[in-house]
Amino acid sequence: MEDNLTVGRTAELAGVTVRTLHHYDEIGLVRPSTRTAAGYRAYSAGDVDRLREVLAYRRLGFGLREIADLVDDPATDAVARLRRLRGLLLDQRDRAAAMVTAIDRELEARAMGIRTTPEEQLQMFGAQLYDAIGSAYPATRRTEPRIAARVWDALGDARTVLNVGAGTGSYEPPDRDVTAVEPSAVMRAQRPAGSAPCLAAAAESLPFEDGSFDAAMAFSTIHHWHDPIAGLREMRRVARRVVVFTHDAGEAGWLHRFWLTRDYLPEVAGLVADRPPVDQLARAIGARLEPVLIPWDCADGFFEAHWRRPEAYLDEQVRRAVSVWTRVGPQAEQRAVAALHDDLFSGRWAERNAELVSLDAAELGLRLLIA
Repeated sequence: MEDNLTVGRTAELAGVTVRTLHHYDEIGLVRPSTRTAAGYRAYSAGDVDRLREVLAYRRLGFGLREIADLVDDPATDAVARLRRLRGLLLDQRDRAAAMVTAIDRELEARAMGIRTTPEEQLQMFGAQLYDAIGSAYPATRRTEPRIAARVWDALGDARTVLNVGAGTGSYEPPDRDVTAVEPSAVMRAQRPAGSAPCLAAAAESLPFEDGSFDAAMAFSTIHHWHDPIAGLREMRRVARRVVVFTHDAGEAGWLHRFWLTRDYLPEVAGLVADRPPVDQLARAIGARLEPVLIPWDCADGFFEAHWRRPEAYLDEQVRRAVSVWTRVGPQAEQRAVAALHDDLFSGRWAERNAELVSLDAAELGLRLLIA
């Protein structure tokens, strides 16, 4: 068997077109690095390893930009990347099997003349929003060092830290003994090699004894919890200190203050209507509140992060890593993006938001709860 494969032979074996391979070459994703005896460009064994990984991620629905981040991740070696990919594939298989089982049950029920409720129909898809958006996280959701410094400072002298709703591990302090819990298998599978051990668990039912940790932290996650107050009380139960980063959706004027929700995405109001205000959350665990400003060049792509870089919201990968866009639905998303595109092109956005250009940081309702 040949060690080096021509572009045509590689395309044939991989089940893709030559044009696809040429595109990967042009964007620097996978390039044939050697030549055959006849002088044709060819893929080495290492090139094929990389291509196999790229194609697997594409078939999982990843975008090319996020694939590049995953396969070029300096914190992982080839074995770690294969294990991460294996975890994602197993999770996809398990979720598909669960949905097939749920559909079979509904078909049986309908054959008996029984109609399932809307709630039961939705349950077949699970309640894990992060399983839908999690695959986009590596591309745009990174630790913002200035915000991380605030979080880590709030942890005080804690040596053992529980990270609740830990996701891919952003904001976990590198100099402490961290344990993570995360309900989404998609998110857990993307945690880098060498990161803190991560258990499958939800905030509302933490599998630890009282006072097991010096501190418990949660970063930009409590808006996904079924019962935020119960989750915060669980954190208080297992740790002597609690640090939570969230936003004050109940603050008067919050939706109007941010141009994206004010001018383009008013549907966000409906998403937060039933959410406990942050002062109520703070009272539940005896926490104090501290405002957190968002730097104009924030490295972490959470919803409000691009307040001075509006063109970022036109990037689908930026939107896919933020749960708000998934929750408002495709119609609202498409309308908002089209309107923003038009306003950026015409200069209307710049006219409406001229005062933002001179700001280095913005106060958009982000808060630290420290108890």
